[in-house]
Amino acid sequence: MALFLPSSRLLLRKTTDVKFLTPRRNRVKEKWAATRVKHPPTRLALQHFDATYGTQLGDLWPSVRVALLTEKKYGALLNNFSFDVDVGITDLQAQRCRDFISDIHGGAEPWEIGGKNQTSGADGNDQQLSPPTLSPNIKCYVFPRGDVTRFKPARPDSHGLLGYYLMDAASVLPCLALNVQEGHTVLDLCAAPGGKTLALLQTQLVRFLCVNDASISRTSRLRKVLHSYVPKQFLTDERVRITSFDGTTWGEIEKNTFDRVLVDVPCTTDRHSLMEDDNNIFSKSRTGERRRLPQLQAELLLAGIQAACPGGEIVYSTCSLSLNQNLSVVEQAVYLAQENFGIQLQVVNLRALTKMFSDTFCFAPDLHLGEMVVPHLAANFGPIYFCKLRRLANMECMEEIPLKAEDFKSCFACSFRSVL
Repeated sequence: MALFLPSSRLLLRKTTDVKFLTPRRNRVKEKWAATRVKHPPTRLALQHFDATYGTQLGDLWPSVRVALLTEKKYGALLNNFSFDVDVGITDLQAQRCRDFISDIHGGAEPWEIGGKNQTSGADGNDQQLSPPTLSPNIKCYVFPRGDVTRFKPARPDSHGLLGYYLMDAASVLPCLALNVQEGHTVLDLCAAPGGKTLALLQTQLVRFLCVNDASISRTSRLRKVLHSYVPKQFLTDERVRITSFDGTTWGEIEKNTFDRVLVDVPCTTDRHSLMEDDNNIFSKSRTGERRRLPQLQAELLLAGIQAACPGGEIVYSTCSLSLNQNLSVVEQAVYLAQENFGIQLQVVNLRALTKMFSDTFCFAPDLHLGEMVVPHLAANFGPIYFCKLRRLANMECMEEIPLKAEDFKSCFACSFRSVL
C-alpha cells in the first residue's frame, strides 16, 4: 500500500493554493495586501525632487532638502483692522518677535550662498537701484534667525476679529513686490486660502479688491478667513468682491481693467508634497493633473496679463522650486501675450526689494528672471518664487525696449518636454 502513496514533496508540487496549509492565524487577507500603499506620495515627491532639484540647485540642494523636511517657520501678519492692534503688537514684541518689513536690518548679516553676497546681483549693478516704497501699514512679525519658537494662537478682540494671521512670512513678499498705491484697483486671481489677500488689505491703499478662486470649497474657506479678520463694513461689494470663476478665462471677463494683478497659481506646493500624504499632488491618481500644471499656470498668468490695464503691473508667484513652474511659465506667458494679443511686457527688477530683506530670507542666487526664497534651517521660510511684469502702454512701447517674443520662442517650444 505504501508504494502507491505519493511523497509529501509531490503533494506540495501539485497543490496550487497553499493557503490551506497555512495556520489561520498566520494568513494575510488578500484585500489588505491589495490596498496597501507601496509608494506613498511623500516618498514619490522626495524621489522626484532629488532627481530634479539636485541638478537644478547643485551643491545648494542638500541644505535645502534638510530644511524642506523640517518644520517651517511662520510669520504673524498683523491685523490692522483689529480693535486691539496695539495689544497685539505688544504681545508679539513680548515674544521677542520683530517686524521684518519696518526693521529692515535686524542686526543680522545678509546671507551668502555659494560665496556670493545677496546684496548684489550677477551683473554688479544692483547697488544703483533705489529701494521700493512700502506701505507703512503692513507689518509681519518673525522670530530671530535660528529661533524655531512657535507663535501663540491669535486672540480675538471684543468684536471677534483676530489679532494676527499666521503664514509663511515669505508669502508676503509677492504682495510687497506688487507695490500697491493709493486708490489702486487690484485683482487676486487665485486668492484662497486668503493670506495674501489679507496682506493686500493691510496696506489700506486698495480702492477696490477682486478676490477669485476657481474652487468653490476654497472660496468658502477664503470667506471665513476674511470674516475672521476684516469688519463687515469693509467687505461690501463696492470694496471687496469675492468670486469663484475659472481664472484662465478672466481675460474674457474683465480685460484692461486692474492697476495691479496678483497671480499666485496652484503648484506642486513642495513642502506639503513632502510632509503630507493627504491631498498630495504626487498621488498616482493625480499624475495627469501634476503634468498639466505648467500649462494651467501659463494660462492663468496670461489671463492676469490681459486683466491688467496698460501701465499696470502683474506679480506671478508659486511655492515651488521648479524651473518648469517658475521661469519657464513666465517666459511662455510673455511669448503668448505678444504673439496672440500684441501685449508687450517689461520685467521689473526686484533686486532692490530682496536686498532690503536679505537678512531675513535666503534668496537663490543669479536667477535671470524673478526672485526666489529658498528654505534654510536657520531661516526656514519658503520656497516662494515671484516675478514682476509691467504691461507697457502704447507710447511706452516706442520709448522702452520691451521683451520680444523671439527671446522666449525657444523656451516656449521646449518648456513642456520635461515631465513634472
